[in-house]
Amino acid sequence: MAEEEQFDMLIPPGTPRSIISDVLKSYDVELVTRKERLYYANMEGDLRELLAFRGTRPVVEKVEKYVFKKLEEFIGEE
Repeated sequence: MAEEEQFDMLIPPGTPRSIISDVLKSYDVELVTRKERLYYANMEGDLRELLAFRGTRPVVEKVEKYVFKKLEEFIGEE
C-alpha cells in the first residue's frame, strides 16, 4: 500500500509553545524543521530553520484552522 502524501504547515514565528503542544497532543502530526528563505523586514533572503507540523492533507488543514483560531484568541487576550 502506498504511503499517503505528507504536507507541512509552517508554524508562525512567535506561536506560543502551549498551542504547539496542544496540536501535538490532539492531532496526528509530527513536528519538523524546514529551511525557508525569508523576505521581510531585515531578513531579505535569509535562510532560516522554521518549525512545521507534518501530516496528511486533511489533518494539516484541521491543524491550520485550529492554530489560527487559537492565535486570534491569544492576541485578543493581550
